[in-house]
Amino acid sequence: MNKTIRITTLVENVSPDPRLEAEHGLAFWIETGSGNVLFDTGQGKALFSNARSLGINLEQTAAVVLSHGHYDHTGGLEKLLQAAHRVKVYAHPAAFRPKTARMGAGRFHSIGMPFLNPEAIRKQAEELIWTEQASEIGHGLRVTGTIPRVTEFENHPDDRFFLDAEGRQPDSMMDDQALFFEASRGVVVLLGCAHAGVINTLKYISQLTRHKPIYTVMGGMHLGNAAPGRIKSTIGALRDFKIERLGPAHCTGREATLEFFAAFPEKCFNCSVGTVTEFEVN
Repeated sequence: MNKTIRITTLVENVSPDPRLEAEHGLAFWIETGSGNVLFDTGQGKALFSNARSLGINLEQTAAVVLSHGHYDHTGGLEKLLQAAHRVKVYAHPAAFRPKTARMGAGRFHSIGMPFLNPEAIRKQAEELIWTEQASEIGHGLRVTGTIPRVTEFENHPDDRFFLDAEGRQPDSMMDDQALFFEASRGVVVLLGCAHAGVINTLKYISQLTRHKPIYTVMGGMHLGNAAPGRIKSTIGALRDFKIERLGPAHCTGREATLEFFAAFPEKCFNCSVGTVTEFEVN
């Protein structure tokens, strides 16, 4: 008998519903039938208020998966750990490294995980589990761990991100990871920001799932500052994957989002706050 995995967008940059707060960030609430998983936590300002408005009880979170260590994906973790009990936290070790962004000539701003460190998380969570390699989260969900960079047009690190306050040590974002599961119609992929590259991510997940068809891709695609050529190459590669549903969100960027909707008008869907998607799984 098939069961259903239900995904609700709890935090995202856009909210079409006046009851729900928009925030630069991302969080997906995943109901599996055997446990609830939170993929990212936004900045922390909108997570709980949106959950209350949508009738979601975050105290019933069984696991939290962090896509990477930026503040707009990890800011709600501290409050969540205070509210929920016996939560397992899945994260890449590099997510806890200092992270800065170039804001202008000679100016750098911290964009790393606020407040928490591994020791603090271990005191509050049931367990902190490192995900350097592809890992089972349970409930039918898996996380990629470090994603190999193999795609030519994606193998250029973002020159805005660094591991130090002086901008001397580039951040290759090795902590970037995606969550995925196998549904009845194909593999479903949730992206945090896809700093490793959308196509790099999909190629790796295809390898991990023995090249099963990818049905849905949704989340942040980090194309907000991408050159037109990269967006065009991404669209071409997505066509090769024959993806049936595409939900660009968060850091995908306005231009890339418009291009996706133009290229895949019958496949694209909005992934704003309050969006609910359901998938049958065997």
